[in-house]
Amino acid sequence: MSHWFTQDRQTALYQAASVRRLDQQAIQAAGIPGLELMRRAGACAWQLLRRRWPDARRLAVLCGPGNNGGDGLVLARLAANGGVAVHTCLLGDPANLKGDAASSYQDFRAAGLNLSPCSEEMLLASDGIVDALYGTGLARPVTGRGASLIEAVNRHPGFRLSLDIPSGLHADSGRIQGCAIHADATVTFIGVKQGLCTGQGREQCGELVFEDLGVPEPVYRQVDADAWRINLTGLKGLLGPRERDAHKGRYGHVLVIGGDHGYAGATALCAQAALKTGAGLLTVASRPQHLAVVNGACRELMFRGITAGGDLVPLLSRATVIAIGPGLGRGEWSRELLATVLAADGQQGLVVDADALNLLAEHPPLLEALQARAGAAVCTPHPGEAARLLAADSQILEADRFAASARLARRLGTVVVLKGAGTLIQALDQPPLVCAGGNPGMASGGMGDVLTGVIAALLAQGLGPEQAAAAGCVLHAAAGDEAALAGGGERGLLASDLMAPLRRLVNRL
Repeated sequence: MSHWFTQDRQTALYQAASVRRLDQQAIQAAGIPGLELMRRAGACAWQLLRRRWPDARRLAVLCGPGNNGGDGLVLARLAANGGVAVHTCLLGDPANLKGDAASSYQDFRAAGLNLSPCSEEMLLASDGIVDALYGTGLARPVTGRGASLIEAVNRHPGFRLSLDIPSGLHADSGRIQGCAIHADATVTFIGVKQGLCTGQGREQCGELVFEDLGVPEPVYRQVDADAWRINLTGLKGLLGPRERDAHKGRYGHVLVIGGDHGYAGATALCAQAALKTGAGLLTVASRPQHLAVVNGACRELMFRGITAGGDLVPLLSRATVIAIGPGLGRGEWSRELLATVLAADGQQGLVVDADALNLLAEHPPLLEALQARAGAAVCTPHPGEAARLLAADSQILEADRFAASARLARRLGTVVVLKGAGTLIQALDQPPLVCAGGNPGMASGGMGDVLTGVIAALLAQGLGPEQAAAAGCVLHAAAGDEAALAGGGERGLLASDLMAPLRRLVNRL
């Protein structure tokens, strides 16, 4: 993979098996004993707890039977040495502990500490709870005593700190396995688990803190990352400054196609976002009666009324990038416009969104035309659209977003942006990228139209499809975060609120 974004141990994401290989390399090649790594993990977690919750005086530490529980035993010992009243519970018989976890328990007992019986009353008497129950090896639903304990922890009014991963969360996919700890913060060790960064994982882990435990760089060079996190800082310099002799033709002509009856606003939002992101020229092709609405929303764009697919042909030849889907609808007019676009020579960049994706799912010849099309294309489905394209259940797809995005890229033959919490950008034969920003306030109408415009504008300015999709998602998310902060919160955030931050942020690239 080319290094057009920052790649380091902070941005690398790993599956559980890859983290185990990192552990083995740290022990065998770098000569760091496993018990030392465990002690470092517990110490890092204790330092984070002290920084984040300095007033905590009573602590419940819940430990499982594996190495995750060993990390918890280290923290419990350090907390007790620090003057905190600690109740430490072990899920299972301490006689069954093995390896480094058994050694950690010996250190715990040598410090004069004892295990406590676990009860909800004991939990409620604590200021906060440390979750060290289940680690990355959990691959089955949590049941029985473990499930009851997790549910009790989630009812606790105090803080919850998870070690390495919230117990019950699948490390690779981020799905909840029956039930999972809803943490306020998660400190993850050696490598960031990819499941923490998308889907349910983002909600369950709370604030995510990474600690490499002092593992040296040569270890990381031995194990490839399975995915990468991207943010605005990591993309800095991607666009570069504009030349002093610049003119509008140099930065592309974006053609936005959509806006069936009643949906003029979608095309207006898409067009305005593309202009705010730096497209040189912008034309909207929509129902003729939408002229006043679209031009009233943004006077800098050009408008063409379209009654049939043939009306598009002269516009396509002048466009650098086509964005089709915002407010498009799924009727005959809509299908004809999409068919006309896909039948063109395919040299333009293409962003396919919203109902254009639904039409692909409903009409196999249109999907085949997209698959056969040469040129740079990006498809931007939300989970419902993704499910239609794959003829699958959206909940099943959301249970493993990484697998779903890879399937979509293979089916469509394009770069895919699978929208949602922890949006994924998937190019064929490349590791997936995960957008690190965004907030729940962005779950409102029109946000996807804005993203389509942003990606189209970046394609028009010369970025490749994966670059444009990734940078577009990051800009869109950062603009949403900035707009929420400036407006006093996430609730009530509008797609149009992103326009001013978009212009500021794109100039940082």
